[in-house]
Amino acid sequence: MENFIVSARKYRPATFDTVVGQKALIVTLKNAILTGKLAHAYLFCGPRGVGKTTCARIFAKSINCEHLTPEGEACNQCESCLAFNEQRSYNIHELDAASNNSVDDIRELIDQVRIPPQIGRYKVFIIDEVHMLSTAAFNAFLKTLEEPPRHAIFILATTERHKVLPTILSRCQIYDFTRIELSDIVEHLANVAAKEGVTAEEAALHIIAQKADGGMRDALSLFDQMVSYTQGNVTYQGVIGSLNILDYDYYFRFTDLFLEHKISETMLLFDEVLRRGFDGGNFITNLTAHLRDLLVSREPATLPLLEVSADVRERYREQAQKCPERMLIHAIKLCNDCDLNYRASKNKRLLVELTLIQLAQLTSDPDEIGSGRGPKRLKPLFQKAVATATTSQPKNSTPAQSNTAIPTAQPANSRPMPNAVSDSGSGGGNPMAQLSAYSGKPTAMRRPQSMSIRAAGTPIVANTQAVPATVSATPTHQTVVEDLPVSEEGLRICWKQFAASLPKEESAMAGRLMNIRPKLNDDNTFNVTIDNKLVAQELHGMQPRIEQYLRKQMQNSRISMRIRVEDVLPTHRILSRVAQYQILENRNSALKLLTELLNLDLE
Repeated sequence: MENFIVSARKYRPATFDTVVGQKALIVTLKNAILTGKLAHAYLFCGPRGVGKTTCARIFAKSINCEHLTPEGEACNQCESCLAFNEQRSYNIHELDAASNNSVDDIRELIDQVRIPPQIGRYKVFIIDEVHMLSTAAFNAFLKTLEEPPRHAIFILATTERHKVLPTILSRCQIYDFTRIELSDIVEHLANVAAKEGVTAEEAALHIIAQKADGGMRDALSLFDQMVSYTQGNVTYQGVIGSLNILDYDYYFRFTDLFLEHKISETMLLFDEVLRRGFDGGNFITNLTAHLRDLLVSREPATLPLLEVSADVRERYREQAQKCPERMLIHAIKLCNDCDLNYRASKNKRLLVELTLIQLAQLTSDPDEIGSGRGPKRLKPLFQKAVATATTSQPKNSTPAQSNTAIPTAQPANSRPMPNAVSDSGSGGGNPMAQLSAYSGKPTAMRRPQSMSIRAAGTPIVANTQAVPATVSATPTHQTVVEDLPVSEEGLRICWKQFAASLPKEESAMAGRLMNIRPKLNDDNTFNVTIDNKLVAQELHGMQPRIEQYLRKQMQNSRISMRIRVEDVLPTHRILSRVAQYQILENRNSALKLLTELLNLDLE
């Protein structure tokens, strides 16, 4: 049986031109070789499987080649190249720092550095996973790395650059390897499939590339796995079935249900996803990515950001035209909040289901879709209750009866409160009962007759005149809502509510407003004292917003704010004992004489 070699080793690049996805770095290394401007130490850092060690080997092979090509590639014919290809070269040494990370290993390496090369011009030392070296090993390596012999070149490779000592970083030329783009991985996998005689669908290769997360080694390993699973016919369904990936079709179906406001069908489809064994957290993460892809698919300029196959891209473009842009932005915000709270939630399924219900209601009322930060503030229900109480009328009542008011007996020295309470007086001293008039919430004991405030002892006269024949049978009522009284406690509560409602962009001003205590001047005017002129100017600009908010919350259209700027009191400097004595001595000259007679010293 023939020995099988995995694709990651079989198709490992042997020249600079075959390296995938690192064009800028390859050009830099080629130019350094052609011009002979080689540094004594290099650091290759980046994610796993992007070609760090591969480029280090190609670079070490090329700088010792005796017959370089005009493009900076090794000839693969000279003795140095043949020795490297046959793995018998004494000029290139590789050290795995993950398993050889002690001081003794570095000292042995330093001893080998002193020996000049037998063939070629340089001895190259490749230290892989250099961040695994101990601190003592790093320190033992510093002097040699800073001033090596002319024939020594060090190439360090690591996936975690932040773990390398700054003293090591300062002695190296640093090359950052980036993640390989999805299109480059798909193209390379297609070439490998053609060489291996494997039939592979483009959509299947896209799924493999996405799962590899920018690493070519991972992509080739997954490709070998899928070839074994599908027996040489790599299909989209076979890949998602083997890798346990939720199909694109599910997310398209969810989006269609959101647009049609079908909550029950959405819940059933999510239950199907869970029964197939998929995690709710991964589902909400992928749903967020799907909504983001729909957003970038709305405009031709952002369409290249969508890294999918051609047929899937067309499907994204078609569905994106059905989704309003504000709806997509708000949906992404909801899904992102769910993703952030998923790990801390005790009932994870309920959290995801609640998010899906909110998504299914986004387009039911376009006016309720916010700018993407969250839903709009709900309208107060108290005003609706007032309007209903003042305009309600029985259907069978006559016009004369509708204009008849029922007189109410009231003591001459009493003033009707905006919130009616029972005779037992259980709510008379309750601050919450008094605040219900401006908090926007009706109480159970409120009566429609107490909504309008009249002067104490004013009689209510019943209108018993008949309606002329020319007048319409349905009279028109003009409801006059009088201003409610203002209390200082309620004013401060509404003031803090306004400060809390400010957006994040005005968080600094919100903090200042929280520290201000408005003081009621008369029935409808209150004073605000500021000790900073700049803050006072900013508060002047916000005065219309503040007054409008307070008038609405406290149901008083005459509320006004007065801003006063109060100078800051001068600060008192803390004096030392010597300074205090000198002040007293200047005030009373006898104190100095007393000090001299008693021979006192100040400490």
